[in-house]
Amino acid sequence: MQRIRLRYTKRGRLRFTSHRDFQRAFERALRRAEVPMAYSAGFTPHPKVSYANAAPTGTGSEAEYLEIALTEPRDPERLRALLDESLPAGLDIVDAVEARTSGLADRLTASVWELRLDGVAPEDARRAVDAFNAAGTVEVQRLTKNGVRTFDARSAVAALESSETHSSPADRPTDQPCAILRLVVRHVTPAVRPDDVLSGLRAVADLAPPVPAAVTRLAQGLFDEETGTVTDPLAPDREAAATEPKPAGATAAATAPA
Repeated sequence: MQRIRLRYTKRGRLRFTSHRDFQRAFERALRRAEVPMAYSAGFTPHPKVSYANAAPTGTGSEAEYLEIALTEPRDPERLRALLDESLPAGLDIVDAVEARTSGLADRLTASVWELRLDGVAPEDARRAVDAFNAAGTVEVQRLTKNGVRTFDARSAVAALESSETHSSPADRPTDQPCAILRLVVRHVTPAVRPDDVLSGLRAVADLAPPVPAAVTRLAQGLFDEETGTVTDPLAPDREAAATEPKPAGATAAATAPA
């Protein structure tokens, strides 16, 4: 059984698709692309697809991940192209590698988010960011199925800064003035989401954007405490593939004279 790991995006209006909507669209794409999927056992077999840490509905993303299991080997790049053609524009398969290491979900320990605050002056955003970073704790509330929960939104934030540039390739800011925030947040329990950080900015600096923020996940992966960066979670699979010895027959064929 071959396992393929994929990175996909949610861009433009497709940011409003729920995780269940994407699951249905992806399973249809698997059928259209005639992917030789492995299926679970039992009375209701389903394709073996593992989703990892999906972004909330309404947020865009450049870095969503999943893993599929195949009954026959396929070239990852060819498979990526076929699936990308079978999905609507905005749900784009942008990377594929063969799984050669374990624990993809364990390598998703932090996310980089970009928050576009239309109608907010950049200087007001900088003052709010400074107040948030200076605070020891920032308590916020979130409504859950068990009622209102209060938790600290500050401890999970590894970095928060006001940026002058907009990095998302698909969701450009309008001509109106707006503030851009860059957020690096660790994946902890309870999960701290970008809207929790916005609630924290409101609590410490009374920053309240006049319209909902446009939120895009730029990256997710293993958080490097020394550099403060989020690394590519598919890099270990690429490195393992690069160092794997080739079969003797393939080496001989590659070196044989034409």
